Amino acid sequence: MTKLPAHPASFRDNSGFVFAENGTLYRQVNNNYKSHYELLLQSGLYEKLIEEKVLVAHEEVSTPIADADMHYKTLRPELVPFISYPYEWSFDQLKDAALLTLSINKTAIEHGMILKDATAYNVSFKKGRPIFIDTLSFETYNPELPWIAYRQFCQHFLYPLFLEHYCKIPAIQLLSVHLEGITAAFAAPLMPWKAKWNLGVRLHLLLQQSVSANGKGRTIQFSKQKMLQLLSHLESVVRSLKAGYPEQTTWNNYYEETILGKDYLHAKAAIMKNWLSSFSGKTIVDFGANDGYFSQLAASYCEEVIAADFDASCINRAYLQHQPNIYPIVLDLTNPSPAIGFNNEERSKLSDRVKPQLSFALALVHHLAIAKNIPLASIASFFHSFEGDLIIEWVPKSDEKVKQLLSNREDIFDLYTQDQFELQFANYYTFEKSAIVPGTDRILYSLKRK
Repeated sequence: MTKLPAHPASFRDNSGFVFAENGTLYRQVNNNYKSHYELLLQSGLYEKLIEEKVLVAHEEVSTPIADADMHYKTLRPELVPFISYPYEWSFDQLKDAALLTLSINKTAIEHGMILKDATAYNVSFKKGRPIFIDTLSFETYNPELPWIAYRQFCQHFLYPLFLEHYCKIPAIQLLSVHLEGITAAFAAPLMPWKAKWNLGVRLHLLLQQSVSANGKGRTIQFSKQKMLQLLSHLESVVRSLKAGYPEQTTWNNYYEETILGKDYLHAKAAIMKNWLSSFSGKTIVDFGANDGYFSQLAASYCEEVIAADFDASCINRAYLQHQPNIYPIVLDLTNPSPAIGFNNEERSKLSDRVKPQLSFALALVHHLAIAKNIPLASIASFFHSFEGDLIIEWVPKSDEKVKQLLSNREDIFDLYTQDQFELQFANYYTFEKSAIVPGTDRILYSLKRK
């Protein structure tokens, strides 16, 4: 029998793997995981987690079989509409994912099981909340043993949160280059002096740095009570952490300045609603979403909206609204998430994870073209790399926002004109509609992908 290859992101666990056939995702459970899988079902743990909507549901199917030599069961999991990665999350997304992991682990222990790994990649988001997506992360619990995934939990969740909370730096983005998580040796020297007097930092970071440096630590006799106390303390530590975002960033009050007030928003929204009334697709991507004003508008016309912005503070605000079909991510369009990991296949680039029928680029092009010096031709090519049509906003040099961008620099942007804009985008799209936003010189365009 021909073996079906594992998904490039699912090869590290010998308990089973995810694979695809005819566009459908499955998960094979290997023979060596049989006893753990049966306990997951018989203990009531699976039923409990499904009831609480914190674990993806699955059904057992007889076919396909990816690898007959190792095969025990084939599962067809319920799909999560969009998979984002931890380095694309805001502070409260990572914090909620950490609390979910700890809560699930406590529930597992009460059912005689425990999480054998605690990577942040085991969590995704669905209906505005985190959800655990790795069914094979549970194993039989031995009360005498410590939590084998404790260090991994700290590296993937706790240390990035510590750095954001105490150092006020965008540490979560570091997970894109520290795929195994941020180590104690990396995080500890960055902690400010006052943080080192915090009990959580001392126990879970400084002590672990010392243990790692010495190569060994003293043996601790564990029990169920001690394990639950550890998890409860970790919960308390995580809950106490707050995002270090400044109250005001360049972007989180963007629509409150100059012409960009409520009148502008309402006028633009009226045009957008008219155009979206005939939209029949499933997915919309809102590039430069800010705090999600137009993502919320789009959510009424499709199944899911990917709200992307490079300002983590804005994305955090969008996430905290917990809109069921909006998926906020932190994404810098001048340096979007690439394909990374082993063989550059383990984590996919965004255009491979989302296939929109429509994208928004509202109040965005002038920032890319003038603030970031990206030619209009390159901007047009970038948006065309995503499937689907495009609604885009042209902001001319007469606009107050463009004047602000040019106020402290030489205007070298002779090609930043409406004619050039239309010329470059016409290489990839057909211009179907246009409308001037009342009270401004801005123009909205509805473009159909060629």
